[in-house]
Amino acid sequence: MITKRLLLFSALAVTLGLTSCQSEEEVMADDQVSEQVLKQVSDLGFSNHNVMRVDGGYLVEGDILLSEKELNSFAERKLLRVGEEEQYHTTNLVAGLPRVITISMDYGLPKTYTAALDEAITRYNAEGLKITFKRVSRNADITIRKAYGTAPYLASAGFPVNGNPHNQILVNSRYMGVRPDQAYLATILAHEIGHCIGFRHTDFMSRQYSCGGVPVNEGASSIGAVQVPGTPSNPDPNSWMLACIGTGDDRPFNENDKIALDYLY
Repeated sequence: MITKRLLLFSALAVTLGLTSCQSEEEVMADDQVSEQVLKQVSDLGFSNHNVMRVDGGYLVEGDILLSEKELNSFAERKLLRVGEEEQYHTTNLVAGLPRVITISMDYGLPKTYTAALDEAITRYNAEGLKITFKRVSRNADITIRKAYGTAPYLASAGFPVNGNPHNQILVNSRYMGVRPDQAYLATILAHEIGHCIGFRHTDFMSRQYSCGGVPVNEGASSIGAVQVPGTPSNPDPNSWMLACIGTGDDRPFNENDKIALDYLY
């Protein structure tokens, strides 16, 4: 399988997280992250490799935003596991099911992005889950906004808080352009929505699988791991929650993704 690095080293290598033609070392040198923060990130079970300070907190695993408050207040949680390349979730999940989650597209993003959002919503709603999604014009549970101009990622999101989905997805439209491939953008948005409702990266335990480069395996830390019954133990090459995605790739939910979604919602 052709893979892409999570961080971008050239304009041709696009993934769910990116930097603009800078090495990882150059990014870190611009804004050092303290050893205390790196330990907090690791203790929570996230990779502390290439943690970046960004507007609103710290970016981990390329597209997950952790605020200062979240670094200090995450409760103990368990993780869902699908096979050797695991499908993860935190125990910070959306509560009050069945439930309709509303999503809006900020006016600062190109109008063409709306069709991709509608496709992402359709993918979820076709699964017959106890959680469904609806696009609205304002006052949404999740708002998709334009990332700041120098954002070092393609898109980012966080995890649920107090039974509610993370309220924001940031999209780097400066890099994506006005008319990105619809299925590709739908896959990216579906991925970030997955984070908003509590999913971790499928290949968290071996990010080399989708991103290439040096293997990064932080283990389960203090938060544990639980495998979904009936799922295979082989690598899962097409999951919508893999950490990295090749430019133009389309990843609708595969069978293991559907098992994981049904298991949670």
